[in-house]
Amino acid sequence: MDKKQIYEGVYLPEIIKWGRITNVIGVLLSFGPALVLAVYFKIIPPMSAVITGFISIAGAVGVLWFIEPISYFPIVGVAGTYMAFLTGNISNLRIPSAAIAQSVAKVEPGTEEGSIIAVMGMAISVLVNIVVLVFGVIAGTTLLAALPPNVVKALNYLLPALFGALFVQFTLIKPKLAPIAIGIALIATFFVRQGIIPSYVTTLASVFGTMFIGIALYKRKLI
Repeated sequence: MDKKQIYEGVYLPEIIKWGRITNVIGVLLSFGPALVLAVYFKIIPPMSAVITGFISIAGAVGVLWFIEPISYFPIVGVAGTYMAFLTGNISNLRIPSAAIAQSVAKVEPGTEEGSIIAVMGMAISVLVNIVVLVFGVIAGTTLLAALPPNVVKALNYLLPALFGALFVQFTLIKPKLAPIAIGIALIATFFVRQGIIPSYVTTLASVFGTMFIGIALYKRKLI
């Protein structure tokens, strides 16, 4: 068998099987505390409170339930999608780790090689994440308390800086799409600040707008 047959006939079926199993276990464990409260302690909130809570969360981040799988899948592939949504910290850890691993290995996102390298990068990030979390739980609170207020305030810029670095990373790969992506984002942000559209439209417009324009340019052989 060639590598494509191995990837589609051996690798992906195993990934899908274990991905489903581990993600179902993850869902069950996520609902574990609530189930213990309901079954063992007989503490059950009224349905109105559950619905209100769901609407509040869905209104704030519900759009991401659809955007994130679609926008991240081309980068990390099937295995990476299972891993990312099971371990969390997708945008600020898993995707940057996958992108950097692909860049170092000099493979293209969306290819079989790119998918495998992305998974390897994400797996290492999970292990490092666990080590850092253990250290952070032990020493993090003490360290933050000792830092000057200006330094603590500056930490709020870590995520924007990370997204900026990630944007530059992909700009080097697809330089013709970069101005289009940043242009859509800036226009959408302007309309949000003017109160014309809700804030989540910025993400929708940036992701899907860049995708559709990229597909159109690719069909016209401009990229």
